[in-house]
Amino acid sequence: MAMRFGAVLLLALAAAPRPAGAVELLTGTLKSVAERGEIVLGYRESSVPFSFVEGQHPDGTPRAIGYAIDLCGEIADDIQAAIGRPVKIRYAPVTAETRIPAVTSGRIDLECGSTTANAERRRQVAFSPVDYISATQLLVKRGSAIASYRDLGGKTVVVTAGTTNEKAVRDLLAKLRIQAQVVTAPDHAASYTMVKAGRADAFATDDVLLYGLIATDGQDGTDYTVLPDKLSYEPYGIMFRKDDPELAAVVTQTFTRLAESRALRWTYERWFLKRLPNGERLNIPMSNDLRTSFQLMGLDAQE
Repeated sequence: MAMRFGAVLLLALAAAPRPAGAVELLTGTLKSVAERGEIVLGYRESSVPFSFVEGQHPDGTPRAIGYAIDLCGEIADDIQAAIGRPVKIRYAPVTAETRIPAVTSGRIDLECGSTTANAERRRQVAFSPVDYISATQLLVKRGSAIASYRDLGGKTVVVTAGTTNEKAVRDLLAKLRIQAQVVTAPDHAASYTMVKAGRADAFATDDVLLYGLIATDGQDGTDYTVLPDKLSYEPYGIMFRKDDPELAAVVTQTFTRLAESRALRWTYERWFLKRLPNGERLNIPMSNDLRTSFQLMGLDAQE
């Protein structure tokens, strides 16, 4: 009971607005944000619908939008409430390879993308509650001779550098003794382009990202399909610095608030069920596992 009371007290202290100028009462990221006068949100350029670029701001900078961007915006609001004054929100691009170093070095405060929260990464960084559950799958051209991962012998598979999908694919191929070439590309858009250009036979990444690439590629997207085999389990979360209990309390508070108000479910529906900015729909209903996760945060999603 003492530990639980301490956690509740820490959350209350982190969430309580502070008088402007009371920076000495803050710790970790909240103290840094107050001193800098800005929160830096890391975004991905082509992780549809989590974090991607759509147009520009009036000043010419890229406009980052998406499901994870919306969630990070809510966390940023609660950070400002916790430090007692508004600060500037700045967006910084990251890739799959640079996202973890960007967090650990302090270059960004929150990473708002499609990042798997696994045990290996938790040794370096911290994560929010799960905001999506995905799986590694394969994208191929329609009519391809590849109908399953078992057909990859002699083929080339592209993965995005710095993702968990690379290990999942390499481990599977080694286990089944399938001789296939695994190559990398710097981001998801580049990986997809390799398949379109015929330089790779399949693209392995999280299923929802593959559906996002197809949905945002207009008529060309109809030439590609995602195979049903699931090669790994990928729970996503917002990434932030480890060993920062005050920030962790704010992040938890944000997700609890969004769950209790049903805003978490509405945000999901906005990006996964409603039309994307290009007019396309992903039409991905909330999975039972994610529904359960949201319910545990206070959301009754069974209607």
